[in-house]
Amino acid sequence: MTAADPAREQARTATGDELARVLHHHDTDVLLAVLDNPALDEMQLCQLLDRKDLPVEVLEEVSRRKPLLRNYRVKRALAFHPRTPRLIGVRLIRDLYLMDLAQLALAAGAQPEIKRIAEDQLLARLSQLPLGQKIALARRGPARVAGALLAEGHPQILTVVLDNAWLTEAQILKALSRETISVNVTHAIAQHRRWSSAYNVRLALIRASGTTLASMLAYLPEITVSDLRDLSAPGVVPESLRKYLEAEIRRRTEDGDNSEPRLS
Repeated sequence: MTAADPAREQARTATGDELARVLHHHDTDVLLAVLDNPALDEMQLCQLLDRKDLPVEVLEEVSRRKPLLRNYRVKRALAFHPRTPRLIGVRLIRDLYLMDLAQLALAAGAQPEIKRIAEDQLLARLSQLPLGQKIALARRGPARVAGALLAEGHPQILTVVLDNAWLTEAQILKALSRETISVNVTHAIAQHRRWSSAYNVRLALIRASGTTLASMLAYLPEITVSDLRDLSAPGVVPESLRKYLEAEIRRRTEDGDNSEPRLS
């Protein structure tokens, strides 16, 4: 009998405080043995899965035991563990609840591919979600999901999604580049304190068909002459708006104003 054998036997039979101590054991075989302990309950198994240093062999063994995975908390803990093998993580993602998917997509320790797949799952479910769940995702969802919800243009979603901390300028620009963008979206972005002050967003708003003339005229003094010339090229903006761009270019040229606005 090796020195590890008594420890493994103890792991299979321990209860109470003794079992709690075994959960912190450093030996992989001992941790595998504790999975056979009939006293191990859901809370203790989740405590074990909370260990960031948990050996991969233990994670793999948990994933093989279907009775353990019938418990959602265990399944979630395994999906969120940074050492869970990719194939196991991908399989578990399909069963996660909506907001757990969103949390996984944003988890700092999650593998990039797992985060992307979680985001893909959220995007695939969007069309079937009731408004309340969409609003929850608009508030706390990852960037691509927030961008997709922004593009939908629902007034109640717009009031929260533009304040989403994970929403990026790239997603704003993607929404503004859509040919079928809702006027609600352009108005909401143009009125938002953060996004309406971003230089590239202002350029995109000028190009967008739903931007009001008042907003566009307010942006022109902050746009560089070179960008004004690009915007005034045929086909970039409606002909009815080109005259305002050309007038701003003439004003800068005639005034000898060669300085460019400072970009935000």
